[in-house]
Amino acid sequence: MGDDALNLRTDPRTDPRVVEALARFGLDHDTVPAPLGPDASREQLLEFVTAAEAGSERLFATLVADLDPIVGLDHHTETIPGPAGNDIQLYVSRPAAPSAPLPGIVYLHGGGMVMLQGSGPIYARFHDELAAGGLVVVGVEFRNGGGRLGPHPFPAGLDDCATALDWVHKHREELGISTLTVAGESGGGNLALATAIRAKREGRLAAVDGVYSLVPCISGLYGRSAEEREAAFPSLVENDGYLMACDAAAIFAEVYDPGAEHATDPLCWPIHATAQDLAGLPPHAISVNELDPLRDEGLAYHRALVEAGVESTFRTVAGTGHAGDLMFRAAVPEMYEATVQSVHSFAAGLSS
Repeated sequence: MGDDALNLRTDPRTDPRVVEALARFGLDHDTVPAPLGPDASREQLLEFVTAAEAGSERLFATLVADLDPIVGLDHHTETIPGPAGNDIQLYVSRPAAPSAPLPGIVYLHGGGMVMLQGSGPIYARFHDELAAGGLVVVGVEFRNGGGRLGPHPFPAGLDDCATALDWVHKHREELGISTLTVAGESGGGNLALATAIRAKREGRLAAVDGVYSLVPCISGLYGRSAEEREAAFPSLVENDGYLMACDAAAIFAEVYDPGAEHATDPLCWPIHATAQDLAGLPPHAISVNELDPLRDEGLAYHRALVEAGVESTFRTVAGTGHAGDLMFRAAVPEMYEATVQSVHSFAAGLSS
């Protein structure tokens, strides 16, 4: 347990290399409070998300700008019809000329289900890092609750992820895929878990051999009082303001699920999945960050999976805030590489 009076710079748990990397951008202290709350007008909330998206993409572009390119990969984009007359872009990264089918990953990007793009710099890099290890990676450009690919609240993004999963499963042979893992981080971690639950409900679970969810954003409790948040998941108070803050997450939650209409629907907020929802799901892996506000909800989901009889593994990345192991490739390379290897080992260890 940490001290909620500390920040990333002063917390002795923070890896000093992460502090140094964050200081370049003035992010080594608590985040600046959001200028509005989730009760603001829809127009104001969407403007907030658009600004947050632009700032995040600038940061991510800077973080990967000086990395050496990854060679020996093939890339192509598939455009498939979406469920609402929309197009969905699928970004395929794979080793060039593999000699046999490879484990596949349907990767769902982060952004609280309301912003960012699968084609963005941080995700394009992560797709390639995974592919370089011997995976076929399919990044999904699903509709967001806000930002450039919005505004499309729940369940639009989930609908697109389910459609993408079905298409990839149908085309396993031509894509050269053996097993298929649904994976994602943060908002994409939410969607990965929800996609599996939905596949079970709809009798489509044969498409999913495994699920890997990193730092999943799954409770929707971010706008509750500190007392309520701490009682449910202590990290929501302990680590609040460490790289991400609950006040901004509450805005994202309102944009994704207006009026909290689906507050207890596990397809929207998977923390509410029942033992019946979870029983019979394929193997899962949950990865969290020690200094992340979302840490404890990921742990709670892992425990629920185990209690429901689902094979689930759990890991904690020490010394980092929300998705810090994925963001700071240059600063903490062994953390990044360990996460890439963890995803690869999970996918490669599955049976179809």
